[in-house]
Amino acid sequence: MKANTHPEYAPVVFNDLASGEKFLTRSTATSNKTIEWEDGNTYPVIDVEISAASHPFYTGKQRIMDSAGRVERFNARFKNFGGKK
Repeated sequence: MKANTHPEYAPVVFNDLASGEKFLTRSTATSNKTIEWEDGNTYPVIDVEISAASHPFYTGKQRIMDSAGRVERFNARFKNFGGKK
């Protein structure tokens, strides 16, 4: 196998901006921004807008969209579409 073909796989802290939760994992992503973690070591930190901590699918806090009347609006809009004139 060729040397130096794969990026470095190292510990990184991901910071969820929506929930404020941080988690330490390993990744090939890098950052110049660093943070001191609970174990006293300093790790690069990557800010993310959505993670498992804030995504509605994982948290169970999904928005309920108003779907009442959608079928009626569709039928009213296209009631004469394709019909005989």
